[in-house]
Amino acid sequence: MNSESDKQDKTPPPAAPLPQSEAVGSLASPEQIEYSRALAMAAVKCAAENRGQDIILLDLTQQTALFDFFVIASGSSRRQLTAMGEEIDRVLKHEHNERRLSVAGYDESRWIVLDYGNIVVHLFDEETREYYDLESLWADGKQVDISQVVAEASAHMAKLSE
Repeated sequence: MNSESDKQDKTPPPAAPLPQSEAVGSLASPEQIEYSRALAMAAVKCAAENRGQDIILLDLTQQTALFDFFVIASGSSRRQLTAMGEEIDRVLKHEHNERRLSVAGYDESRWIVLDYGNIVVHLFDEETREYYDLESLWADGKQVDISQVVAEASAHMAKLSE
């Protein structure tokens, strides 16, 4: 005994569109973004000095207000990923007076996440990085040129090992 009018009465009204923000992205000041960039570059340098591979720096200031930059790097072993994470943490703490807000992944050392609030460092083994593919997930972010920092760090490490 369900007539067409009964079905129409039970259909919920269409949802109102969500309000769209005019300003997508960072609410941080230009000074804060530059500070975040300096921290991220220090993390990039540490990763390169610890033989990190495929290091990238993503500027996400226009994608989210939660953080400004992602540093993503790969390592070839658990030991290397742990060393990279510990060195990044040491440098940001002692040279930049920046404390880590949280950390995850040291137990398994397949994906270590160091969260400093305005920057987030992701250290992966190759398989896990490929699986989660953060670069594609955050493809709208702007990749920052870090080639000079990586080259200088690599050259510095090469001199030390001679």
